[in-house]
Parts: sequence; C-alpha cells; structure tokens
Amino acid sequence: MLYQTANPHGGDTYSHPAALDFSANLNPLGTPDGVRRAAEASLSGLNRYPDPYCRELVRAIAQFEGVKETAVLCGGGAAELIYSYCAAIRPKRALELSPTFCEYATALKAAGCEVERWPLKKERDFSLEESFCTYLCQGGWDAVFLCNPNNPTGQLIEPALLGQIAEICRDKKIRLFVDECFLDFTDVWKEQSLKPLLAGHPELFILKAFTKSYGMAGLRLGYGLCGDRELLGAMSRLVQPWNVSVPAQAAGVAALKETAFLQRTRRLVQQQRLWLEEKLAPFAIEVYPSSANYLLLYSRVPLWERLMEQGIIVRNCANYPGLGEGWVRIAVKGPKENQRLVAALQKIEGAV
Repeated sequence: MLYQTANPHGGDTYSHPAALDFSANLNPLGTPDGVRRAAEASLSGLNRYPDPYCRELVRAIAQFEGVKETAVLCGGGAAELIYSYCAAIRPKRALELSPTFCEYATALKAAGCEVERWPLKKERDFSLEESFCTYLCQGGWDAVFLCNPNNPTGQLIEPALLGQIAEICRDKKIRLFVDECFLDFTDVWKEQSLKPLLAGHPELFILKAFTKSYGMAGLRLGYGLCGDRELLGAMSRLVQPWNVSVPAQAAGVAALKETAFLQRTRRLVQQQRLWLEEKLAPFAIEVYPSSANYLLLYSRVPLWERLMEQGIIVRNCANYPGLGEGWVRIAVKGPKENQRLVAALQKIEGAV
C-alpha cells in the first residue's frame, strides 16, 4: 500500500466517492458476468491457500496466447511483475520513452538503475520514430522499456519499427520489456503483439494484465510472457508464493473465455473514441490521436480542477516526464458517461 505519499495514479475514487471516474482506463463495459460468477464461486475455497503454481490459470493463459506453459508467469497485478522484473535483471542503465507509464522508472530506480528517457514530440503526435533505433545502438543500455500502445498517449509503435528494435536488443543483448496491457482495446491486437518473437528472442518480456481488458482492477491479476525460463524463475523467487489469490485465479480462467465480450469492447471503444474526438474538436483543447481506450488532452484552462468541481475525475498528467501542467488523460467510457463529460467541458468552455 502507499504510505504517507501522494498517489501518482488515477482511479482514486476513495477520496472522491461520488465522482464520475474518467481517470482510470478500465473497460467501459465493466466486469463480465462470467468473471463475477467465477470469483464468487471461488469464495468457498477461501479457507485454503491459493495454488502457488497457478496451474489451471497458467494452462488457460498458455492456450489463449498460443505459447508454452513454461513461458507464462502470473503475478498480483501488472505492477508487481514490473517490480519483480526490475529486481531480477538488476540493470545499471535503462531507456524508456517520455512520456510513458511512471511505474517503469519507479521500479527501475528501486532496483538501483539509472533511467534515461527518449523524448516523444507532440508535433509528431508523440509517435515513436526510427531515430530511436540510432540512439538505441549508440548507448550501453541494459534494458529498454516500451508501452504499446503507449500510456498516456495511446500511440501504437509501427510493427516494422518494433521488429527493428527487437533485433537490435537481441544482437546487443539488451533486455526488452514491452507492455501490451492496452493492446486488447485496439483493432490490431493480434497483428501488433510481439508474441511470435518470443521463441527466437530470449531477451523479450511481454507484460499483460486482466485489469483493464476485463474490468478486474480490484482483483490484481497480471502475467508475463517470456522465453527466458531463468528470468521467470528469478522473478518468481522475488515474490511470496501465494501472490495470486483464489478469487483472482478463478476469475482469470473465466475471463479468458470472454472472447465475445472483448469483441464488443473493441467496437464500443472505437465508436466512442471517435465520437469524443468529434465532439471535442470545436473546443479550445488539443486532442491527440489514440488507438487505445483513452485520449490525451492539453488545455490552458485547468481542466482537472474545473471538472472536479462538476464531480468528474480525469487523470492529471502533470507528473508525467515530458508533459506537465495543462495535460490530462480521459478514459473512453460508455455513451452516457461520455455525454456527461462533453457537457461538463461545454460548460467550462462557455465560462472562459
């Protein structure tokens, strides 16, 4: 838990229980009924320890992802896997994008690593360009951290560029960490995943989570895919053996059967993201293109404060390196919630 420190993330509805939360990028359809039923049915087993090997869950993930069971490591949320990964590889120098998810740098620094950042340009809509590869070849990096699509920008990395980065990392023996937690929300979830490279790229680690896709943030369940069994073993030894609870394991197995649910989610997210972009276009707000279930915005008006006055929380992105004051991220939610957000922004626009 956090202890006497500010919460660096969104989703803090406990401080504002009546607010409409646009700060956390969760599935707008919520949690599938099948997942809820599985978690509830598992409660009769709360008097037992969880399976420390997550056997049923690992089998289900391996079948779902089309990988070997030995390539799967489960964790108590994606964040736990980020920390155990950094603690296991103990890099001296790591490279990440700017802006990107802040837990990579926090976990790297906790492992005693120097973190350097490649600045993404807002003039290029924060897209990663090929010049990144030139820079990657020049430095003595131990690890590279990428998020695809990136958080908070929603930008996908071009497949050819991603493949080129993987080749460089393999040739130079650089660990490559790729966060695909939001990839399931995109239309290219199958084509963009680096899973096909796992067998020939032992340096590659792919992060996945049930949190966002299946609305399971409260259960804390994530997993990593990697062909390096020694690395997965080292990560496993850094956490307690019962780190994935009984309800989380049961819910995860059930979630992987919800293929129709994910298809509905993708359709809804695409439709509502385009609707939000259209409705926000006339405002004095910069809206950056996204392929994910969130949008990055910039405004000279303090949107976080003004929206909070109307009972709406958005993600204040001032603490993202490379952004700062004026930047916020909004989740793509359902039609009613999105309409309320647009109405609130119209009210702010009219008051300026």
